[in-house]
Amino acid sequence: MAKAERTYELIRDLLLGSAYKPGDKLTEASLARAVGASRTPVREALRRLHTEGFIEWEHNIGARIPEWSPEDLWDLFTVRAQLEGAVAQRAAHRITAEELEQLRELSRRMEAMAEQAEPGHLDQIAELNGRFHQIVMNASRNQRLSSLLSALVQVPLVYRTFRQYDRDALSRSMAHHREVLVAFANRDGEWAQSIMQSHIYSARSTLTNMGRAKNPDTESD
Repeated sequence: MAKAERTYELIRDLLLGSAYKPGDKLTEASLARAVGASRTPVREALRRLHTEGFIEWEHNIGARIPEWSPEDLWDLFTVRAQLEGAVAQRAAHRITAEELEQLRELSRRMEAMAEQAEPGHLDQIAELNGRFHQIVMNASRNQRLSSLLSALVQVPLVYRTFRQYDRDALSRSMAHHREVLVAFANRDGEWAQSIMQSHIYSARSTLTNMGRAKNPDTESD
């Protein structure tokens, strides 16, 4: 593996783990020491992580870990569920046989990894999951709706969600994928919409419950 790629993965793992808290500042020097790399690959990794949303830049401050309150996360995933449900509804009527087979293959690969439960597989599942949802977006053939949804899908939050999944939550996520595929095969838009929304709501609860009670105001949503 190239040094730059390895440095990126090491820093990403630090950011997704417990080494840093939301709002913490990041410096090239401290990260270089933490991962045992020179500052050049660290600088390249930070640029990539910024593009992917793992870190943010502030004028006169530099890189820092984004802060997401439980309320922010709840609202973000609530809106995402509505948009992604609408995308799935449209995709059910427009998806091609080739796209459906691609989704089936991704679903099979994710389930195989979930069964093995080996270190690192959750991140790999998160990556495959991203590809799964991207194909669904493409299959909707609605560029405006897909653009709105893309702006809401935060890659770091997807990774953090999967890292919080226990076996039951992971199994539920895989079952949602399977049922969405059946809905697509039957060209049932309302069914696909309902399952996709449930899928996102499940992720919402997992992420917003990361060791903390949900905001009481959200209990009635």
